[in-house]
Amino acid sequence: MAIFNKADIMLPKNADLTKWSVVACDQYTSQPEYWEKAQEVVGDSPSTLNLVYPEAFLSQGDGRIAKINDTMKEYCDKGIFETHKNCLVYVERTLSGGRIRKGIVGAVDLEAYDFHKGVKCPIRATEGTVLERIPPRVKIRENAPLELPHVMLLVDDKEKTLVEKVEKGEKLYDFELMADGGHLAGWVVANDDEFMASLDKFSANAPDGLVFAVGDGNHSLATAKTCWDNLKPTLSPEEQETHPARFCLVEIENIHDDVLEFEPIHRVVFGVEDEELFVGELMEELDCSGEKAGGQEIVVVKGDVSRKLYIHNTSSPLAVGTLQKYLDTLSYEVDYIHGEDVVESLSAKEGAVGFLLPKPEKSSLFETVIKDGALPRKTFSMGEANEKRFYMEAKQIK
Repeated sequence: MAIFNKADIMLPKNADLTKWSVVACDQYTSQPEYWEKAQEVVGDSPSTLNLVYPEAFLSQGDGRIAKINDTMKEYCDKGIFETHKNCLVYVERTLSGGRIRKGIVGAVDLEAYDFHKGVKCPIRATEGTVLERIPPRVKIRENAPLELPHVMLLVDDKEKTLVEKVEKGEKLYDFELMADGGHLAGWVVANDDEFMASLDKFSANAPDGLVFAVGDGNHSLATAKTCWDNLKPTLSPEEQETHPARFCLVEIENIHDDVLEFEPIHRVVFGVEDEELFVGELMEELDCSGEKAGGQEIVVVKGDVSRKLYIHNTSSPLAVGTLQKYLDTLSYEVDYIHGEDVVESLSAKEGAVGFLLPKPEKSSLFETVIKDGALPRKTFSMGEANEKRFYMEAKQIK
């Protein structure tokens, strides 16, 4: 079985696509007003907003999960979807400044993936997986008849022999995304067999056997894998070969695409009683000072006031790892934030302190995953929050 495959890809037939497509559910987690605005835009129209569970609203509990599953079935029964059989979709996402990010949507074989650090397989996680985050996500997926992907996998294709060589076939969609998300267009891949042959050749020569590194959606892919591993023992060997839950819809992108940018994921800590004491204890524990001298850089933020510090008591090769290990020893609520302006806004709240982290280098990602297994969790983001993948395609998993 190939690592990456064609799929029966489901798209809405007659929907208003600007209302249909919403950003990945793990964005704007401390900004419920973003999702409330999205709901106003969508109204009663068919939308992926009704098929996913924004993490900003996870406190709504299991009732929303049941409603999501019912809506998936309703959309299928009402003929909202049209299925494009056994195909790949070439995607162009236009971002601010007219930058175009290219990708290919298809299905990966979850048998070729493992999210545990150090496991040598063709598809590997790029960050530490927080196992406690898996069960709540499994609850959402385990009874869902459909999946909608925001997972993006990266390929280390310096010669640009894969994504960049795709030929466009039938145009499937072309529209403006909501909330400054840019523009999204997709075509059937006309030379899909040629692409698959090139991918097979590329995969056979991948260093350390690493073909794809997870660029975005680490925990979503880990959830799909967990659900598949739970389901697999209930199936016959023949059923295991072809069951739709074995294959997860993703978008693959070339890490050498000039438009693809890595951004740091910052932190905001909430529930701090004495903010000055909190920062003082952190500085003492991590031996922070204003002297660079080989230290790891972080910026402490309180509203519009910031202070650059250097960590000298390091426990990880990266500042994000050292800081995260320290925060993990505390009992405060921590959120992971895209964008310095959002950190400034959220840290201005009473009892909140923000941390800005350095921009990671994308050029060393594959080498680091091969050498060290994975980066610290929530190290990097592929673009800002509004540049994340928007839900568009769907695939059956039941």
